[in-house]
This record gives sequence, structure tokens and C-alpha cells, in this order.
Amino acid sequence: MSENKLRREALIYHAKPQPGKIKIVPSKHYSTQRDLSLAYSPGVAEPCLEIKKDRENVYKYTSKGNLVAIISNGTAVLGLGNIGPEASKPVMEGKSLLFKIFADIDGMDIELDTTDVDKFVETVKIIAPTFGGINLEDIKAPEAFEIERRLKEELDIPVMHDDQHGTAIISAAALLNALQIAKKSIEEVQIVISGAGAAAISCTRLYKAFGASAKNIVMLDSKGVIRNDHENLSKEKLEFASGRKINTLEEAMKDADVFIGLSIADIVSPEMLSSMARNPIVFAMANPNPEIGYDLACRTREDIIMATGRSDHPNQVNNVLGFPCIFRGALDVRATKINEEMKMAAVVALAELTKQAVPEQVNIAYSETRLAFGKDYIIPKPFDPRLIAEIPPAVAKAAMDSGVAKEPITDWGKYREQLLQRSGSDNKVVRLLHDRAKVNPKKIVFAEANHLDVLKAAQIVFEEGIAIPILLGNKKVIQELKKELEFDADICIIDPKASDSQEKRNQYATRYWQGTKRKGVTLYGAKTKMRERNYYAAMMVLENDADGMISGYSRAFPTVIKPVFEVIGRAKKVRRAATVNIMNTERGPLLLADTSINIDPSAVELAEIALMTANLAKAFNFEPVIAMLSYANFGSSTHPNAKKVAEAVKILHESHPELNIDGEIQTDFALNMELHQNNFPFSKLAGKKVNTLIFPNLESANITYKLLKELNGADSIGPIMLGLKKPVHILQLGADVDEMVNMTAVAVIDVQEREKRKKAKN
Repeated sequence: MSENKLRREALIYHAKPQPGKIKIVPSKHYSTQRDLSLAYSPGVAEPCLEIKKDRENVYKYTSKGNLVAIISNGTAVLGLGNIGPEASKPVMEGKSLLFKIFADIDGMDIELDTTDVDKFVETVKIIAPTFGGINLEDIKAPEAFEIERRLKEELDIPVMHDDQHGTAIISAAALLNALQIAKKSIEEVQIVISGAGAAAISCTRLYKAFGASAKNIVMLDSKGVIRNDHENLSKEKLEFASGRKINTLEEAMKDADVFIGLSIADIVSPEMLSSMARNPIVFAMANPNPEIGYDLACRTREDIIMATGRSDHPNQVNNVLGFPCIFRGALDVRATKINEEMKMAAVVALAELTKQAVPEQVNIAYSETRLAFGKDYIIPKPFDPRLIAEIPPAVAKAAMDSGVAKEPITDWGKYREQLLQRSGSDNKVVRLLHDRAKVNPKKIVFAEANHLDVLKAAQIVFEEGIAIPILLGNKKVIQELKKELEFDADICIIDPKASDSQEKRNQYATRYWQGTKRKGVTLYGAKTKMRERNYYAAMMVLENDADGMISGYSRAFPTVIKPVFEVIGRAKKVRRAATVNIMNTERGPLLLADTSINIDPSAVELAEIALMTANLAKAFNFEPVIAMLSYANFGSSTHPNAKKVAEAVKILHESHPELNIDGEIQTDFALNMELHQNNFPFSKLAGKKVNTLIFPNLESANITYKLLKELNGADSIGPIMLGLKKPVHILQLGADVDEMVNMTAVAVIDVQEREKRKKAKN
């Protein structure tokens, strides 16, 4: 993607459909006058009086316990420097987004227009009663040290400057693991620290806490080695001043075991790297460009163990591994501070998590066959779902053991379960689909590419590496739209009506006619149909000129599905094709079937739809827990509509007893685990979180998914076609660009899964 295009897209992303990246939404009912009288006057007086009696009740009656302030003055923003408070706001909003995504913490960004330490500290102290924790961000050194020190001393809530401690915690975990692989002792290794800012100081202090020796550490600032015979050193630099009579990075690197880079790009040469000890550990964490390039470093030293701050190389030192989960653990025990014990507990938990077997979904997300502890995997990946269940408990326990927890946890199993439930509120499903598609992108034909939104979707999937698009439509129109979008990649464009497509069109027509000539189709009629894009695209897939197909943006579903059924048809042994929509809800992803095709399926057909949906769930790395829905519960009605669902369940219990599936059951009992357990403890779903709903007919399924989408704002991926001979997926009329991108990822994964099954058979 060009810099101009990236700039434009970033600005549009932040500006539309409404400015910014966060908003406040109510967490209580507010629809009636009674609700409002409880939320505000006169009802609100009661919790106010309870808090007046005991200040700690503020955690019981308000959102304080899950609210973190993200505070900056914009003096040291990312790689942008001192850009001021207003210009720092997009970064702070982004930090708020990360808090919510990775730990379900509500972050509120606050930008202070002051560089005066006293004013900064006083302002934070004044507003602190609002918050359960304070995350300081992007404040330049040395002021950052003093601000954090004073706030930690003077406030009784957790305070952490993430620029300092986040990098320290993540890099310390990586260092412990790297040293284990290199078979070196932290007490003995020679460490070079390039950089003397807030992050470098905090990192070095934490390494010392784990046993690194001060006499073995050399720190450098922009003037060279910080020596104890230099004058006018700050107290932070003086703490790490070396007694060695050396001045340059080149001298410091000789025979060093570890290099920690928190400075600027390209200051480490191959010669310096070559002078280091055997099995050197190099953390080049300058962003966006490291102190030495990853590829250059690996070419220079085969025995190197390397980490950077970048996501496109192994071992990314990414603060998102730390701050959300650390604050989560601190808030959940109402810690009065984040102390050294809590930080060290996070380090150990991260280091130990790296050594555990990696879930398959993480391998898929990062395009790896098998991630395993070693020189290319010394720190967990940011999207590892285990982080939320491992790091907060370690931090919380350390807070309790060190005496700073006001509300200790007694049931750790229940706590971990609550943490996992918190992780269901973001869009991990979409990321997983995209990342999995990128592992092995396929050729997907876009049958309506002369529409701007369709072409936008094709551009995104191409630039993101999700798929290889083939564009169908009027070439001149598509080329003009490509110019408008600055989509200058050389993409295959086919106009089924054009003269240069005649040979292929005739070939497809003949092939189609041979399969339909006894169904009233003439060769002339077949040739006419091949001028239509949906027939042409379906034939491309049938003849393996494309791997999959996307259509339906501009035409109603029945109109688009007709050519697909005529050309491609159902897979062997499939009675009915069906569709599934994946809804990204606050409780996590829900699979809904059948949302688009079967008006009133029989019991046998319902069972088949449920089985195909279960297989889809497994293909997307969900363990299906399936409720067969009805208006009745387990035989409470003898009406044929209820009995049909009960018969489908009976079929599946007999043919696939391994499936977690049951019914007939009402939707509320299916989704409410406590309600279900209390009333139907005999059910195969009792005590399980249902993630798949099979509806008794098309009306109920279609109405439900559209209600979820429009009223609850649940993102929808689908309708995903099941039971076809080839990978074809039909969009809902007027689908937006994101929906089309997601469906393209689904189409690619569909191709990948079919190839996998075919290979397994052979």
C-alpha cells in the first residue's frame, strides 16, 4: 500500500462514520420512566448515601473498578516526539481500544495541557477518585520518572507508566527465555543497553531484579557510554553509570552476551554483532526500524536469538502482551498499587506461557505450522487467547501475597472462567478468519466488480493478502473505478460479454449444455447464459479457473443462487444445501442456521443442516455446542413443529452421539446457562456455553439474525453456503465492504478445507 493511500485510509478510518475510536454506552436499562428514576433522581441518591457511609462502596455501585484513565501530555508520542496533548489524543484513544479488546477494561483518555510536573501530578490527583487505575502514557523523561514516583506514593489506586514498565515486563520475559535457550545465566551475562530514556531505565531495573549484575551492565545515551566519571548525570543515569573505561557502542559490544536496543535505527553494524559472544541475544526494539535489521542480523550470526518491536518478524516485544492483563489483575483485587512483585509475577507468567503447547488457532493466526518454544518463539503472541486467563491471576496473586490487594480472590477456577468470558466481547473471529486465509490465499472471482464497493473489497483482500481476486464486469468501468481507488495492481479482469472472452465463453457454454441438455437447455441458450456474470463465474469455479466465487451484492439472493445450483449443484450425499451466519455478539460468536435457503426443512433435513453446521464450526476452530431451537422445551408440546425438532435431535443422538447437541429447546433456555442447568440438568447442553443455534425454519432464522444485526449491532459473517460441490458464497443484497472482505476470507478457508480433506483421502 502506498504512503498516500495509507494516509488517506487512516484519516478516513478515524473520521468516519463518526470521529474517533471510542464512545460511552449505557450498561443498565433506561427505556422506562422507572429505569430513569433509578438511574438518576430520585433513585441515585441511595448509592450516593451508601458511598458516603463507606467510600469503598464506590466500587460496588459505580464503574470505578473497571475504569482506567489513560493520561498523557503528548511530550513523547510513539515515534512522533513532542506533538502536544491534542495531537496525542488519537494514540490515547487507541490505547483505550486495546484495553477493551484485550482485557475488557473501560479506558478513558485524558490529555493534559501542561509540561509542569507539579501541575500534572496535582491534576491527576484531583481527578483520581473517578478511576480504578491510572495508565500514564507518552510522557518524556526525566519528567516521567518523577510523575510516576509521586503518583504511586500519593494515590491508593494502581498507577503505571506503560512506556517504562510495559516494555520492561515483556522484554524481561523474553530475556529469561532467551537466556535459557542460550544456556546462560542472568547473573553472569554482559548486557549492553542502547538508550537511557524511561523504557531503558525501567527495563534495566527489572533485569537487575531478576539477578542481572550492575557491574556487567553498560548503558549508552546519545553521547556514548554513560560512565561514573562523567559530570552532570541525572540520578537515573548515575544509577547505571559504568566504571569501564570505554566510550563507544562498538567497544561495549565486544564479547557482550546481550544487546537491548531502545534507541534509534541502524546503529548496530554487522561488525559489532560479530564481535559479541557466542549465542548472542539481541533485542533491537527501536520502532519502526530496529537498531539492526532482522534479516541482516540473522545473516551475520546464525547463532543469534533476536527480538524486535515489529510484527513481521518472530519475537515481537509488544506492550499489548502486558498492560491490559496487568491492569486486569490489579483491578480485580482492587490493588492499591502495581508493585515490583506484581510486575515480576507478570514476567514469570509470560515466560512460562511461552513454554506451553501453543493452541492451533494461534498457529493459524500467525501462519505457522507449529509454534514451539525456541529461538524463534521466546515470547507469546499478542492474540494468544490464553493470555487473559494466565497473566491477570498471576498479577492478582502477587498483589495479594505482597499485601496491596483490598479484595482478595478465593475461587481461582471461577475467576479464570470469568476472565475467559470477558475475552468473548471483541472481534477475534474476524482476525482469525483473515489470518487463516492469508496462510494460503486462493483465486476468488468477484462477479460484480463493476460496483465501487465490490472493487473496494477486492482491493482490500488483495492488499492484505487474503485472496487473489479475479474481477468480472465491464473492463472500462472497472479500470476507471480502479483509478479512483488508486488500485494500480495488475489484477485479472474479465468481461464475459466481450469478444476476447468468446472462446472461453463457448467452452463454458458447451460444458454447461452437456450437463443440462436433457433439462430443456439448448446450446444457444447455454451460450446466452454464459454472457451473464453469475453463470460465467460459477463455470469458472466448476472448471477450476477460479477457486471460489463471491456474488450477491447487487441482486436478491434467490436470483444469484439459481445459476449456482444449476451450474455447480450440491455435493454428493447432501439432500439440502444450507446457510450459516456467524454473529459476533457480546457473549462471543454465535452460529445461526439455516438463515437463507430452506423454508421448512424436515426432521432429517434439520439433522443434516445441524451436522454441516457442526463441521463448519470445527473448520473455524470452534468446538460446536448446538441447541436445536423451538417454541417448546423437551417434549412440552406435541405439535408437529416441535416434534419435528425433537425427531431431528433423536436422529443426531443416535448417529453422532459425540456431538454436544440437544433440544427441542427455547432460545432463552439455550443461551442462559444458569436457567438451563436449573431446569434441565439432564440435557447434554447443561453447564455448557451454547455457540450454535439451529432454527426450525427459514422464517425464524432469517428474522433472528437480522434482528441481532440491526438492533444489537452484532457483526454478521455470512450467509456461508454449506453443502455445495464447490466453494461459492452469496452475499446479502447491499452488503458493506467489511462484510464482503469477511466473506472472501470464508471462501478462501472453504477452499483450503476442501483441499485438506482431499489430501487426507489420498
